Amino acid sequence: MLTTNRAPVVQALGSLRDNRPFRLLWLSNLFFFGGVWTQTLVLGWLAYETTRSDLLVAVFAAVRLAPLLLGPFAGAVADRHNRVRLLLIACSWALVSAGVVAALTSLDKAPYWILLVGGLAVGLAQSPSQPARASLVLDLVGRQNLSNANALNSLAMNMTQVIGPAVGGLMISGLGAPAALWISTVWYGVSLVTLMPLRGLGHVSHAHAESAVRMVVGGLREIVRSRLARSVLLVTLAANIFLWPIYQAFMPVFAQESLGLDAAGLGWLLTCGGVGGLLGSIVIAGLGDFRWKGAMFLVGTACWGALWSLFALSRNPATSFVLMGGIGVMSAAFGVLQTTLLLMTTEPHLHGRALGVQELAIGIMPLSSLALGTLADHYGVAPTTFTSALLLVTTTAALAAHTPKLLHYGT
Repeated sequence: MLTTNRAPVVQALGSLRDNRPFRLLWLSNLFFFGGVWTQTLVLGWLAYETTRSDLLVAVFAAVRLAPLLLGPFAGAVADRHNRVRLLLIACSWALVSAGVVAALTSLDKAPYWILLVGGLAVGLAQSPSQPARASLVLDLVGRQNLSNANALNSLAMNMTQVIGPAVGGLMISGLGAPAALWISTVWYGVSLVTLMPLRGLGHVSHAHAESAVRMVVGGLREIVRSRLARSVLLVTLAANIFLWPIYQAFMPVFAQESLGLDAAGLGWLLTCGGVGGLLGSIVIAGLGDFRWKGAMFLVGTACWGALWSLFALSRNPATSFVLMGGIGVMSAAFGVLQTTLLLMTTEPHLHGRALGVQELAIGIMPLSSLALGTLADHYGVAPTTFTSALLLVTTTAALAAHTPKLLHYGT
């Protein structure tokens, strides 16, 4: 249990310090998402270099994110099967598929369609395993330490955003894309090895005799009855319609067309976002089991959108680096607390499916990426981003007004 009389740094690291199983999961997440970020950046860069098309880069992002649509069924699987075993399967798939794509790229046999297959492979390793990954956290640390543990998980992801893009960009510039892809393959291997000691954990707490379809339908009915959970999911949906596709698909376009940056510059731009997210996650972790989680979630998401609108207007690299750092800070409030609040506002037997519905909300990104890519082709990536950011701010404010209880929710 986290206590308020500890030093701030010790309190921020409480779940890592006191819980060995969570520490192993955290290390596995660190290397897994390091591989994801490195591989996604390199494949996205290659897709743009190969096609020089905003729309085809958006197609790549849509294919990369398409497995998110499996979210509800992945959540049912997480409620029904051993969660550690599911993560071991995901890591094994990532290791094998990343090695194949790296080998084909090294042999100069990776045309655009191979890049699409590589993006799909990344998505199949990451997205369907997310409900198991996130619900396992609560199994390991308990409700009172959930905010701290989720913040530390977000910290791991942001550390990979700092390291992965910087390494990827520098490797593209210095040694070429294949070397960066091989780095991601090694990271998946380390993630797999780190999970091995957890094989005896992750068992389901409730038996489910019904089919996966019935589990999904029944879970959806229970989840939407909760106004708080429904509002959290709607904020997640809005963020993944309006802004996350911009970050996933169009950063290479911003780097080259708006800011005149090369691959290394793109890596450092994304690294600024990772550093900001790192700082934001540390702050949330240090707060422990604080009361105003709902307010931080809503206000942070609105500020995140506002900073994106300013980034869309910037043509100065230094200004853009600073803004991307601020975007990273505010993204932590959204990223950490969307999962924390969803787990807190749903019953334990629904956690996997609730997180699966969250994955489905995130899964709107393939469609929104294509729509935003089409708009960017006609009107430019900056005007498209500016408009999308303001729409997120407006939607978040409307949901806060619709569910004022969420502003005060936190225990």
